[in-house]
Amino acid sequence: MPTVLGIVLIAFLLIHLAPGDPVMALAGEHGDAAYYEFMRERFGLNRSLPDQMLTYFARVASGDLGMSYVHGRSTASLIMERAPATLLLTGSALLLAVIVSIPLGAFAARRPHGSWDVSISGAVLTLYSAPAFWLGQLAILAIALKLGWLPVQGMTTAGDTQSGIMRALDVARHLILPAMVLASQELAVLVRLTRSGLIDELARDHIRTARAKGVTDAAILIRHAMPRALLPAVTVIGARVGQLIAGAVVIEIVFGWPGIGRLLLTSLQNRDTPLLLALFLVVSFTVVVANLLTDLVHAALDPRITLR
Repeated sequence: MPTVLGIVLIAFLLIHLAPGDPVMALAGEHGDAAYYEFMRERFGLNRSLPDQMLTYFARVASGDLGMSYVHGRSTASLIMERAPATLLLTGSALLLAVIVSIPLGAFAARRPHGSWDVSISGAVLTLYSAPAFWLGQLAILAIALKLGWLPVQGMTTAGDTQSGIMRALDVARHLILPAMVLASQELAVLVRLTRSGLIDELARDHIRTARAKGVTDAAILIRHAMPRALLPAVTVIGARVGQLIAGAVVIEIVFGWPGIGRLLLTSLQNRDTPLLLALFLVVSFTVVVANLLTDLVHAALDPRITLR
């Protein structure tokens, strides 16, 4: 909780000290001075910065994340509407990255510096070097527009009134491209970590002892080497939740995905301070929880780690 409060405090100060006036963004630059003053009084912007900060923290402590200047609604309700789409996108991307990266990393680690190892390492390094927004546009041009295999943008087909399994399939078709692009950066990192971790583990004494006892290669890989080799990958997954959400912001804009990322962009453009602060609070809390879960998974994978 101190970490979350520190993040919110810094975000509050940065947003309020940044150039620009939210009243001007709402009312326009050619409004009446009396109307500007009325708007500042209505939103409490005519009070001192410490007074605004104390009021905001008191509201957050009571569970009130404030009202959006632009939408005129509770920021919590706005976030709850968009959060499922972002969770679906980021969760699918993370799951895809894990499912693909671990077998690839294990395959590359079987014969270090061999032809397959060099090919896989070169491919993931190229993938990691490519910006997400460029990969997204390339995927739209090549796969969606030229080949016509998948939809270009959105979460569902416009005007489609289907429900049940047909609607789920429609969402899945729209999800494939953005999830693949978002997963590309995580996949590249996890492949490299899995490969290097397995190479180190397969060279240890206990692995040689297992081989001498006649344990099969598959059993050595799965039971003896993989759990310890995955510890760095698990650490990175927990630490990169923030980067994954940041990447989702870009991907949602490129693919027109109706999640928190697009909401964050519009709130930045409109200087919707309460909504921005609520989004920062939700994201920071998510990152802290992800790191806590990472510690618990560490303890489950490595019996040498004890939780206190």
